[in-house]
Amino acid sequence: MNSPTYSCTVNNKPIWVFDDLCSVEEATGIFKGLELSAFKHTEIARPDTAKYKHWAVALSDTQVRGLAVYQHAIKTIFDTTGKHYRAYRGYVNYASYGDMLFTHTDCLPEADELTVLVYLCPEWDIEWGGETLFYNDNDDCVFASTPKPGRTVIFHGAIKHVGRPPNRICYTPRYTLAFKLEPA
Repeated sequence: MNSPTYSCTVNNKPIWVFDDLCSVEEATGIFKGLELSAFKHTEIARPDTAKYKHWAVALSDTQVRGLAVYQHAIKTIFDTTGKHYRAYRGYVNYASYGDMLFTHTDCLPEADELTVLVYLCPEWDIEWGGETLFYNDNDDCVFASTPKPGRTVIFHGAIKHVGRPPNRICYTPRYTLAFKLEPA
């Protein structure tokens, strides 16, 4: 069983950070494949921010299930919670300096859904920023995850969060692979 590098709860909902579910080689391979992908400027955080779209590319069910990190995440979630989950959506977000990203949740508070985020950068410098921030019910940031190569964050989808774009000195895209999970 994989053990999280970090874990915490926000509003009694879990966040687990793993540095061993996705190898740097796998993250780099996916990263290189994305350089040829047709990203679309259609993704929105919330209905009230619909005019501020950001870049994403959708993944098919076959593509999602074919990723080793997806299989590792599903197994780790079962080992941790005793529950079976499956992806109902998979995609990759693209963020670069100057993009505007908004806080949001991925599901309703009563839903039993999880989100898996995988940072696909082959390298990352702490000065580049790009952290994912997690907020409590008082809109205070109570946890942040650095986008280290291959790092995987699994959390309850009702936790308010935001992926911050990279800082000005970062000239590489911040690709984040996301799986939205529901009970199987």
